[in-house]
Amino acid sequence: MNNALFVTALALPLAWLLLWSSARLPQEQWQMLAAVPRSKQSDGGWQGLNLTYYGFFTANAYVLAVGLCLVLLGALGAEAWQVGLLALGVLGICVPASRLVARVIEKKRHTFTTAGAFFTGVVCAPLILVVENRLLAWWNVPPLPTLPTLAAAVIAYVLGEGVGRLACMSFGCCYGRPLDDCPAWFQKLCSGRAFVFSGPTKKACYEGNLAGRRLAPIQALTASVLVIATLACVLLFLAGWFRSALLLGIVGPQLWRWGSEFLRADDRGGGRVSAYQLMALATIPYCALLTLLLPAAESGPADIVAGLRSLWDPAVILSLEALWVVLFLFTGRSAVTASNVSFHVCRERI
Repeated sequence: MNNALFVTALALPLAWLLLWSSARLPQEQWQMLAAVPRSKQSDGGWQGLNLTYYGFFTANAYVLAVGLCLVLLGALGAEAWQVGLLALGVLGICVPASRLVARVIEKKRHTFTTAGAFFTGVVCAPLILVVENRLLAWWNVPPLPTLPTLAAAVIAYVLGEGVGRLACMSFGCCYGRPLDDCPAWFQKLCSGRAFVFSGPTKKACYEGNLAGRRLAPIQALTASVLVIATLACVLLFLAGWFRSALLLGIVGPQLWRWGSEFLRADDRGGGRVSAYQLMALATIPYCALLTLLLPAAESGPADIVAGLRSLWDPAVILSLEALWVVLFLFTGRSAVTASNVSFHVCRERI
């Protein structure tokens, strides 16, 4: 009963968030969160640093993902600091990789790629877990259970990418093809749900020259698919079916990435089949083999109440807040847009 209540409590706000975001975030005013004056110009104005909703929603997604991982593993009795150590190791590799992989594949210095970060994380996470468990054994602390831990990490990623697509809606990146260029069945499906971007700083406008065009709402579709996959995986995890949760969390989202990218119009590195699609396909047999080789779960039944209780700790709350700030400053400072800021006195109010 508690498991069903938890999944329901997770599903309802996420459903509202996706509906609200799909209606609001493509609008021009939902791209820039703030402009901070940096250097004064000769005309008396200031050159501004743009802080974006892209960074806001990306930081939210990362922190929500880490929080879910804490809850799931806390439900199995893991200590919050153990999960935090694992999260720091994975994020310490994946967050920089989100920019480095994009630089290699797309030849762009100032962009991010979730697919590249995930592929790096899939390869590195098992190794990071092995290293951490060796450290825990050295400290005479019980290790993290291998299969449930990797399953929780994958579920957290799926939720993080799903919510992270709100950042794409806001910035106008990862945009879909013009709807009238899509198959007839897809046009009919999305006829009342197309995205229309406007404003010279939206990526769909300045890169794709698609201002005012009705585009396939691929960001919203991806977010919906991944959130549904998250909820299904959480149910499997809490029921003790860790292997199934891990496989569903890998296979479903990666097959979706393979197919959905054919409906995208943004630059993904050239070629009809992108490197990101090949990465998505490569992770499926890798993770399937890894899952088969892993031993059966070494943990007891999940107690979701204990997992939620693990969040209610000042150290955990402050750590998540600090993580949010670091991630926002990394992803929210726009390098591809600029602003001019001026100030004046309202004389009539003196």
